[in-house]
Amino acid sequence: MPSLATSALHFDETQLQHINDQLDKLQPSQILEWARITFDGLYQETAFGPSGNVITDMLNAQDVTVPVIFIDTLHHFDETLDLVQRSQKRYEFKLHVFKPEGCETRADFIAKHGDELWKHDDVVYDYSVKVEPARRAYEELQVRAVLTGRRKSQKGDRAQLRIVEIEKGTGLVKINPLANWSFQQVWSYLRANEVPYNALLDQGYKSVGDYHSTLPVAEGADERSGRWANSGKTECGLHKDYFAMRAAFMARKKKQEEAVAA
Repeated sequence: MPSLATSALHFDETQLQHINDQLDKLQPSQILEWARITFDGLYQETAFGPSGNVITDMLNAQDVTVPVIFIDTLHHFDETLDLVQRSQKRYEFKLHVFKPEGCETRADFIAKHGDELWKHDDVVYDYSVKVEPARRAYEELQVRAVLTGRRKSQKGDRAQLRIVEIEKGTGLVKINPLANWSFQQVWSYLRANEVPYNALLDQGYKSVGDYHSTLPVAEGADERSGRWANSGKTECGLHKDYFAMRAAFMARKKKQEEAVAA
């Protein structure tokens, strides 16, 4: 199988499609093994959702640890933060936590951006709590490739997901080992292998994000239907075009500054 050991920017769409065609034939554990062999600077980026927890456990079963990036938005559920600690204790991975720039606590964020920023400007919010901290993590840690827990069955923007994607403009490689799995497969793996998971899953949640934009889902509903419910939104910005997100953020900030100066 072709390797991505050289710069990802050297691979055209035809070559990338061939790589994905080959990886589609493999099990997630085999995809993880391929990723470990292929990439230096490989990290797992996770918010400790069910799929991310499966990936962590699969790596552990291979007797390896991959350093983990966790973006602490300062608006996570307490149950999520508890899971972070339980997972690190069990798997002993190196954890890199990145928070919104210049903020250590939720109070710091409110002092800098105002209360309930997500209600007033979700573009600025998403960029501040997810996009900018993630980009800072990639640069500081010299991240070359990240493992994510995204799956096609999550629908929305993820319905056409490929196992390997190269982020437009940045060359960051995103590897999605569970791209072809269903939620039921993820859940069955968690239970069969006694993998730590978020306590909120036992309360009707399936996909857990920030506390203010996450709800339990009805039986049989899409697993991410509890995220930004009834808003038409399906992603926080972390997996959208970085340069488009940054341009939108800068435009909003400029508008705000002009309004204050007027």
